[in-house]
Amino acid sequence: MYVCLCNALNERRLWQAIGDGAVRPGEVYALCGCRAQCGRCTAAILDLLRSEAAANARACDDQQQ
Repeated sequence: MYVCLCNALNERRLWQAIGDGAVRPGEVYALCGCRAQCGRCTAAILDLLRSEAAANARACDDQQQ
């Protein structure tokens, strides 16, 4: 599914950027070789980043227990 139509960024590319260490929308764009244009996708990118951060936090908590 496309998340950013301006840059033709799909979820797969976004998850790859997140897996490569992106933690902010600007880093996602940079790793994908583009930049924000209209900005409507920024909220969706933030949601993906936050869900990944929450999943990582839960995984760390599970490992510590």
